[in-house]
Amino acid sequence: MKGGLKVSQISLILIGFVCASVLLLAYVKSLFLSSSVLPQNHVLQLSPDLRVKDEEALGEGSGSEQSEDSVNFESEKYPTYANSLPVIKVTEELITHEEIGGIALNITEKGDLKDVSDKKTGLIEQEIDVSTAVSSGGEHSEIFTATPERQDCNFAKGRWVIDDSRPLYSGFGCKQWLSSMWACRLTQRTDFEYEKLRWRPKNCEMEEFTGVKFLKRMQNKTLAFIGDSLGRQQFQSLMCMITGGKDKPNVLDVGHEYGLVQSRGSARPDGWAFRFPDTETTILYYWSASLCDLTPINPSDPATDYAMHLDRPPAFLSHFLPRFDVLVLNTGHHWNRGKLKANRWVMSVGGVPNTNRKIATIGGAKNFTIHSIVNWVNSQLPKYPHVKAFYRTISPRHFFNGDWNTGGTCDNTTPLSEGKEVLQDESSDYDAARAVRGTDVKLLDITALSQLRDEGHISRYSIKATPGVQDCLHWCLPGVPDTWNEILFAQI
Repeated sequence: MKGGLKVSQISLILIGFVCASVLLLAYVKSLFLSSSVLPQNHVLQLSPDLRVKDEEALGEGSGSEQSEDSVNFESEKYPTYANSLPVIKVTEELITHEEIGGIALNITEKGDLKDVSDKKTGLIEQEIDVSTAVSSGGEHSEIFTATPERQDCNFAKGRWVIDDSRPLYSGFGCKQWLSSMWACRLTQRTDFEYEKLRWRPKNCEMEEFTGVKFLKRMQNKTLAFIGDSLGRQQFQSLMCMITGGKDKPNVLDVGHEYGLVQSRGSARPDGWAFRFPDTETTILYYWSASLCDLTPINPSDPATDYAMHLDRPPAFLSHFLPRFDVLVLNTGHHWNRGKLKANRWVMSVGGVPNTNRKIATIGGAKNFTIHSIVNWVNSQLPKYPHVKAFYRTISPRHFFNGDWNTGGTCDNTTPLSEGKEVLQDESSDYDAARAVRGTDVKLLDITALSQLRDEGHISRYSIKATPGVQDCLHWCLPGVPDTWNEILFAQI
């Protein structure tokens, strides 16, 4: 066409147009990517007010509280990425000691999350890019919640440390709950360094106990201790810990609701139950030294023997279990021939006197009973899913150069003279550990950590001491049983 464009000119124009279009698309795409992808060297920074300190930086005497709530890292904490970084919710105690995607996390001095895996395994220490953890898909990726699967903490593995903020209550107080025979501050004892020790688990944090947090967690719930006198010590310890050792006139005695009233001729009731009215929290203790059901063989005879049903739980437990939310069982120190004879207990299985020689031994009978009761409780848990059940391992004795009635003593007053650390993974109470294995009954393992505390017993300072007889079984309060309750609190 005359005056028109030549074919070669049209081709050049088309080629230029295509190139311009490609460049324009590439430029738009680069803008989009730069606004939606974090820089490769970017790592999650904790603002100073939310930074979690490393365990060792806290110091052995740290008494800082941890919140039960999660710490929310909202987008306003990161204004640079307000439109691109999703909200990340991380539980405070998990930031330091958990694993996400198999990578052990810790906090650097700058507050960065870092891989602290052992270099001996060949893993290289590296910073974690948050962008790799954020989903890239559509509208459902607007909120990302970091919920690492938490490994169960072995609270029994760790060490004793000095904490000048201890004890949690005064041994001169708590008279509303604490028996004077266990309040060593009221005796002639003059050394109290044992009150300043706190248990620190090895690879996990144990939440700081406060009465307020305990009552909040146990609101409208009932906690029951069922066991021997060591269970009673744990019960009294918990009452003192909750109240801080102060008198609480508003706390209600509700023992009558559980039949825990003093009968005529008895020195005391079979247990106690108290309720904190503000939170409707009930704490009770029932005395059952053997964890067996005991029934009189001849009810009409005041001097009758009692059938000790090794395969049946105490009637109190079977009757009131549906009303409990947390159950702590223990037995152990009444399993000897002298106790059985003095109490006129006759071993029975299946409703008749036992004839099985394997069970007839004291050790065999005790183990058979522990397994029987744990299995019975486990069989009830599906019917009462609100119940969380624990079996507490045996509290160690520390009689040296004899037994309780043959001049045995526990005169040591130097804390941790036998060591301060428990390194084993398995419980020292093998029978208890085997009994709960494969069940939903949890092990409250206190044996090995208590074994290191021979200076914490009543010893010769008992108010009603008998010459030549020391109490190397029960503990001074405040003392070791407080730690048992701290571990219990951490697991409920």
